[in-house]
Amino acid sequence: MAGRCVIPGEAASTYHDGNMGGKFHPSPSEVTEFGRSLLAQDPDHPGSLGIAISEAVAEAVQDPNIRYALGSVLNHVLLHQTIIGEEALLQLAKVGETPDVLVGCTGGGSNFGGLAFPFLREKLAGNMNPTIRCVEPTACPTLTQGEYRYDFGDTAGLTPLMKMHTLGHAFIPEPIHAGGLRYHGMSPLVSHIYDQGLVEAIAIPQTECFDGALKFARSEGIVPAPEPTHALAAAIREANACKDSGEEKVILTALCGHGHLDLAAYEKYLSGDMVDLDLAQDSIAEAMKSVPKIAG
Repeated sequence: MAGRCVIPGEAASTYHDGNMGGKFHPSPSEVTEFGRSLLAQDPDHPGSLGIAISEAVAEAVQDPNIRYALGSVLNHVLLHQTIIGEEALLQLAKVGETPDVLVGCTGGGSNFGGLAFPFLREKLAGNMNPTIRCVEPTACPTLTQGEYRYDFGDTAGLTPLMKMHTLGHAFIPEPIHAGGLRYHGMSPLVSHIYDQGLVEAIAIPQTECFDGALKFARSEGIVPAPEPTHALAAAIREANACKDSGEEKVILTALCGHGHLDLAAYEKYLSGDMVDLDLAQDSIAEAMKSVPKIAG
């Protein structure tokens, strides 16, 4: 099997998969017209998940032999991911526990929905009553600062419109290390349950997340990827609040990836060079100008 893949926001040259014969291109790339247009505007463009999706869709549209499957955001992906939450329910049942608080990192929504949806089902059925909390980056606060309206799932506007919380498909998130959370929108299902008040959402800066990641690595022996550090930081906040109040709580989260390929980010944090990137509010306002105005 041979093919090529665009990787969002990767500051690396094209490289090859020696096993499968694939080529991987940093996005925005020279492979697509859209990618080339962005690089022409800014050779150091930081990219985003929305841009990588646009490039992947553009590749698939022009070649009848290409099939494209999105790995996040879309509702069916979240439903497939619920195997995570179903397994967590069984694990907790074996030790006779139910969560008081569930926290999950949230970018497009697949990791969060995969963990949270089975627990939300049990909550709605009256079997438990956990607080369910989405945790997103302060540099890309889709739920906490975005608008709930119809928008494109990709930057170029090639996908169907979806009703979701969005910062605007033209929004380019700051280049934080949690690349998997740098997405302008949110899954329609996650957006719906947030709009209905069934879940909460908070945003946490990346230095606090990496501080939590080091605590976790030193205590558990696992180096987490930058994305789940957001949930770890939220879990630590909750644990510290319990320490202060004397209250006991069962806090649940899911570690959705290891950080073995993110050691450069850890080095930057440990050297004191990592900064929390402030979100310019005018960048959201500018991006929202391109969002279609559709009733409903």
